[in-house]
Amino acid sequence: MNKKVIKIGTRGSKLALWQSEEVKKNLLKKFPDLSIEIIIIKTNGDKNTTQSLTAIGNNGFFTKEIESELLTGKIDLAVHSLKDLPAVLSEGLIINGILPRGEVRDVLISQNGKKLKDLTKNDKIATSSLRRQSQLLHYNNNFQIIDIRGNIDTRLRKLKEGYCDALILAGAGMNRLNYTNLITEYIDPQIIFPAVGQGAIAIETRENDSLINPFIRSINDNYSEKTTQAERCFLKEMNGNCRIPMACYIEEENNILRITGVVSGLKGKPYIKKSVSCPIEKASEEATNLAKIILENGGKEILDQIK
Repeated sequence: MNKKVIKIGTRGSKLALWQSEEVKKNLLKKFPDLSIEIIIIKTNGDKNTTQSLTAIGNNGFFTKEIESELLTGKIDLAVHSLKDLPAVLSEGLIINGILPRGEVRDVLISQNGKKLKDLTKNDKIATSSLRRQSQLLHYNNNFQIIDIRGNIDTRLRKLKEGYCDALILAGAGMNRLNYTNLITEYIDPQIIFPAVGQGAIAIETRENDSLINPFIRSINDNYSEKTTQAERCFLKEMNGNCRIPMACYIEEENNILRITGVVSGLKGKPYIKKSVSCPIEKASEEATNLAKIILENGGKEILDQIK
């Protein structure tokens, strides 16, 4: 390889750096002679830490600046939480690799050890996600949901300081940062369906980069790639992003995938949930068809109202 150093672009949060180090570690296992440098890039989402994600609502809030550096060649690859990536990437960029997927479920962290079924209208439950908010209210329309911003450590600190009584976060991030002991409950994905791509680490590269792309393909996990690709096909057909109250969740039993799609109104109603089953080879096609079915059965009206 002609390049002396491979430059990985990432956000600067503790979790983002962990994920980039994981990509670096996987590359060095395969190619121990590589020189790899991690470059921290501040995104608009990192600079704007007070405005609600719901109010902002735009794609690429945590990725656009990193993608810009990738397109100009200042970095060679970008590492993201896959759920942060919009359904349609910037022209010239591809998701070239997915590491083995981690925990897909959301988790509850509560001040007093209460589980989800024990929380009442007097408990403030914090989340920045409309997906989580809508499904929580579908589960219990008396819940009191409040907005929260910041990285995992910031949110945990706010919980400890009394800003809220409970937090909903992605289990993968808590596990990766060794905060498992703080988790009160892993939430049944039939109650809160995970975000598209949740738990997956994505490696984004330039589509035509013949030097870098073979290295990334060598550490790609084929199963994680195919299943998350199907979830993203659902997202694309729904014309959504990670700020919209929709979800797509894939389970496997006896080599058959069960793909479930959900879309909900902000207050938990209307609520549409439909599923299809298929072999993995047809996952993307069937996930796309599932989105069409949901849109035709009231999903479009829900999303139009929200947008």
